[in-house]
Amino acid sequence: MSRDSRLLSLLLRHRPDKAGLVLGPGGWVGVDDLLAGMARLGRPLDRAALERIVAQDEKGRFTLSPDGSRIRAAQGHSAEVDLGLPPAEPPAILFHGTAETSLPAILSEGLIPGRRRHVHLSPDIPTAAKVGQRHGRPVVLRVGAGAMHQDGLPFWQADNGVWLTERVPPRYLERLP
Repeated sequence: MSRDSRLLSLLLRHRPDKAGLVLGPGGWVGVDDLLAGMARLGRPLDRAALERIVAQDEKGRFTLSPDGSRIRAAQGHSAEVDLGLPPAEPPAILFHGTAETSLPAILSEGLIPGRRRHVHLSPDIPTAAKVGQRHGRPVVLRVGAGAMHQDGLPFWQADNGVWLTERVPPRYLERLP
């Protein structure tokens, strides 16, 4: 991830105020406002460079509005924001990657969002394993998302395909070998 991409993540997920920005409904901010905020931080970026970052981001972290006038982070917010995503029925099984050192607490307490607004779940094992590598030796957990949904726990799917939920109680988790 480039320095500019990291700064975009910081501004659109966690600290919009750092660049004098306010996330609007759905987490959207005007592209012109974002570019002006980045310039104020000494990191000028033009529209073409921003569009390249969005297009080349392998995780699809950013979403441009259809008319290209607004941008938002697809998910991963710690800032107070309602993405306006409709509730969705998840697949029967989803996955979560984490570090082996976190496993005892997770199996005891379940998955909680921590500093973020939601727990993030992956649609496949390789993606979850890649996420888990960021934190140490990776462990992949199988999540009984279908059973959770039947039990009334809500799910949403972010613009980039990541599944979001408020928490995952331990009874829906199983460590994969």
